[in-house]
Amino acid sequence: MISKTSINAAKALAVLASLPDQEYAGASSIAREIGAPQNYLGKLLKVLAGEGLLVSQKGFGGGFRLARPASEISLYDVVEPIDKVSRWGNCFLGNGTCNEKEPCAVHGRWKHIRREYLGFLRDTSVADLARKQVSLP
Repeated sequence: MISKTSINAAKALAVLASLPDQEYAGASSIAREIGAPQNYLGKLLKVLAGEGLLVSQKGFGGGFRLARPASEISLYDVVEPIDKVSRWGNCFLGNGTCNEKEPCAVHGRWKHIRREYLGFLRDTSVADLARKQVSLP
């Protein structure tokens, strides 16, 4: 339900969560560890830094690190800038008038699935991923 880009972002942040405090890791080493192309991952990490999830530092000993504790970064925080899952509030079938009073054919079922899935994203932290309590494909 999330893109490969979001999965790579979550895996990269889990790697960064395992670093000692204030230590940086380069995009190339993270890319090797998660099996992602280096240039692609470097651009993705810059996007996440722009979102305030990472701190980046250029030069020798630089790279990326988490901007705040892994326990305070939810999977929703990681996925939202990439996949815009907040837009899932719309009708699954694209009906502009879909609501409780005028539901589409799948409104009731989708509402529950959406609530559970978004709750999972909000309740799962990068620290959980780093502890391997949640596995990603």
